[in-house]
Amino acid sequence: MNLDQYLSSEGAPSVAQLRGCMLRLGYSVKSDAQIRQWRHGYAGRRPDPENCVGLELATGGAVTRKAMRPDDWRAIWPELAATDPDLRGPA
Repeated sequence: MNLDQYLSSEGAPSVAQLRGCMLRLGYSVKSDAQIRQWRHGYAGRRPDPENCVGLELATGGAVTRKAMRPDDWRAIWPELAATDPDLRGPA
């Protein structure tokens, strides 16, 4: 699930509530507008690696780091690649 799908889902928090949760978890988010930019990929914007972790935590894992950074998550978080069943060879 991507961030837009999550925020559009029934019972999802508002952008302001999601930002508040991230702030309580210790992640720096400048404004609600920043989350909206990530949500819609405005001008190619996406969260930096640190905020990807914050979003994953704030969404209870509904939005994953892999979904937010599909092109480079393996390089950023090699520990995730090591446990990804899709990337492991045959048993």
